[in-house]
Amino acid sequence: MTPDSLRWVKSSYSNNGGQCIEWAPEHAAAAGEVLVRDSKHPHGPVLTLTPEAFADLVTLAKQTHS
Repeated sequence: MTPDSLRWVKSSYSNNGGQCIEWAPEHAAAAGEVLVRDSKHPHGPVLTLTPEAFADLVTLAKQTHS
């Protein structure tokens, strides 16, 4: 499965001037790894995270956003 064939979902924090990430939830559920990319560069690099590391990233985003 290539990144281009996945369904990507934008972060709920995407209303902050276009600085946001996307992730592929179906891939995460099937493969047990979370793929993350920059929404401004959809054909750029993809970061692969463990579910725990992704949860930490979300926690950090929430803390930074509030």
